[in-house]
Amino acid sequence: MTPSPSAPGSRLASRLGLSDRTFVGPQAKRLLIQVEAGLDLVEEGLARDLRVTDALADSASRYLYEAGGKRVRPMLTLLAAQLGDGNTEAVIDAAKALEMTHLGSLYHDDVMDGADRRRGVPSAHAVWGNNVAILTGDLLFSRASQLMAQRGDRAIRLQADTFERLVLGQMHETVGAQPGDDPIDFYIGVLADKTGSLIAAAAQAGIIFSNAPEEYEAPLSRYGEKVGVAFQLVDDVIDLSPNPDDTGKVPGTDLRAGVPTMPYLLLSQREDAAARALRDAIDKGVTLIAEGADPEILDTELEQLRHDDATARTLALAREWSADAVAAIDGLPRGPVRDALTRFADAISDRSG
Repeated sequence: MTPSPSAPGSRLASRLGLSDRTFVGPQAKRLLIQVEAGLDLVEEGLARDLRVTDALADSASRYLYEAGGKRVRPMLTLLAAQLGDGNTEAVIDAAKALEMTHLGSLYHDDVMDGADRRRGVPSAHAVWGNNVAILTGDLLFSRASQLMAQRGDRAIRLQADTFERLVLGQMHETVGAQPGDDPIDFYIGVLADKTGSLIAAAAQAGIIFSNAPEEYEAPLSRYGEKVGVAFQLVDDVIDLSPNPDDTGKVPGTDLRAGVPTMPYLLLSQREDAAARALRDAIDKGVTLIAEGADPEILDTELEQLRHDDATARTLALAREWSADAVAAIDGLPRGPVRDALTRFADAISDRSG
């Protein structure tokens, strides 16, 4: 069944949790109408294109899509496209393909991280097992590639280059920083590859497939990557939320699984006794969880980290990356699109506030 445009989460404000300040004034309201019209086409297309004749593959491939999502990437594609010919068929196809790529990566991420929940529902591997979850992610990557292939060599290269960065980002996260690597710089590089690259491609695609001026492509790509890093830094903070409704996952999922996040890395840089004690307690808890202990043994430590200065510094860092994103589009023509992109970047780093 194709979701109706009025379904919960299908309109831009509810998808992104953005306030009315993102689209301010008559011109911005007209822009919003165009972007939402494009998002409805993307939503309808995803509901159709994710269907598979095989019953198991059909259920699994639509599982996380139907659980909801912010649709950040399609939104940026459509917003950037308003600098050109708007919601062309090629723009809609690119937006769908990049969202499918994102969805496919979530199936793989949850297997690798051992995440129990995603978007408020049991993760796919918890429902069907690791093998089916991994293969479902592969199926979504295949569907995304088929869509891009219809749009020619430029689209194929964009998809392939982005997918390579996604894989390398996941690989680097898996093996971790090596001797001589600065842990903070290394982690930012992982975020730029895993999250920033796909958001950058989404913004870039809006320019390419709407026939917008070519000189807008590089600024939008830089903007998207920086927004992506800011987005993930804020997610590191939201991951510590005690309310599962904020994250759609068990609070502290990443840290409990031994995946370092920015608050933990910033905590580890400090040498005061309190910071060392908290870091050591987290490390001990992660080891015990890996050996089969109840993940709840880290509840107290995660609460302490939530209120530690390292978490406040993570938010401040996210705001710096958002500001850098805004600076990247300084050369775009003034108008409602640039204003909306600016407000969106600001809203990304304020999501926890």
